Amino acid sequence: MIPFSPPRIDEAIIEEVSNALRSGWITTGPRTKQFELEISEYVHARKTLCVASATAGLELMMRWMGIAEGDEVIIPAYTYCATANVVVHCGATPVMVDTKPGEFNIDSEAIRNAITPKTKAIVPVDIAGWPCDYNAIREIVEDPEIVKQFKAESSIQKKLGRIAIIADSAHGFGAQYQNQPLGSVADITVFSFHAVKNLTTAEGGAICMNLPNGFDVDEIYKELNTLSLHGQSKDALAKSKKGGWRYDVLTPGYKCNMTDIQAAIGLIELRRYKSETLPRRKAICQRYNAAFAGKDWAILPTFTDQSGSESSYHLYQLRIKGATEPVRDAMIQCMADVDIAVNVHFLPLPMLTAYKDLGYDISDYPNTYKQYQNEISLPVYFDLTDDQVDQVAHAIISAYEKTAVNA
Repeated sequence: MIPFSPPRIDEAIIEEVSNALRSGWITTGPRTKQFELEISEYVHARKTLCVASATAGLELMMRWMGIAEGDEVIIPAYTYCATANVVVHCGATPVMVDTKPGEFNIDSEAIRNAITPKTKAIVPVDIAGWPCDYNAIREIVEDPEIVKQFKAESSIQKKLGRIAIIADSAHGFGAQYQNQPLGSVADITVFSFHAVKNLTTAEGGAICMNLPNGFDVDEIYKELNTLSLHGQSKDALAKSKKGGWRYDVLTPGYKCNMTDIQAAIGLIELRRYKSETLPRRKAICQRYNAAFAGKDWAILPTFTDQSGSESSYHLYQLRIKGATEPVRDAMIQCMADVDIAVNVHFLPLPMLTAYKDLGYDISDYPNTYKQYQNEISLPVYFDLTDDQVDQVAHAIISAYEKTAVNA
């Protein structure tokens, strides 16, 4: 069987995790702190906090910003449920907008039309690792007419003075937006290090801060670190120092810190990311492109453009021209019949029961549905061989000939 996206676990990972275990320090400690520093350097962030998941990171930032009941947060209808769930958890309302026609990412003009005085944040999602149009989004939030209607409710919102840009870049680690790494272009960028991501720590995520210069990111880091540890004034590393046992709880916080065992995996992954991981994923995507280049039914993903943007090559989102949802599903079954795992990214939020029950309707997001109904995500991972890539491509072509041609 060809799996969809297994993590790369080799001797280098096993040895570093073993070293962490032997060190006697397995919760948040020196490896986590080092991982944060190296992430900041890699993505050009002003400061980074590692957390238990990207989901936890998104919610932590929304709560830090004071987003609460009565507020609105603009998100794409085309994303994983976590993007919306964290808004609901904060008591705010997810305002879903459509994708740009022919694309998977959020439509910036649809964002503009969705803004109200209740809007506190926009959460662009870099689907498959392809960057959203951050310049267009920044132009919107800095438009004097938009700024004029912004109603700040918290001290942080007042200091920012406009709608916040909190990027859900769960897929985007290593991507470039106009020659700038994701992590340096939004106010806040949250990455995922889940097991299926390009860079994994088994579970985990990172909050990368690029807030305006008026914000003291060192102080914010301390505050977020406290919030991620139940509001405790000292983390375990600080408490372990001689005489350092005494602590206080400054606020009823949360529990979403990263451990040194996770960071041990991440440090190895990060140090070989640019030299090994990204080149291999890029080569796999290019090999798929070559296999489908002569097929007029194959709509190929975008990985680069002339502005200097480049994907993280997290997913290969193939679209089948003219295919309906049942035809796409039949192709996926054909792949399963030959033991090749593929996926769909994603079931749009308005098609999920939890959000249908809240009144969202996929018919209000026609571009989102058009992208979804004929999309198939193909395997992309470091250990996937060229022969296996060819096997996947040939199986997709065969599946198309068995299903879509006769539909």
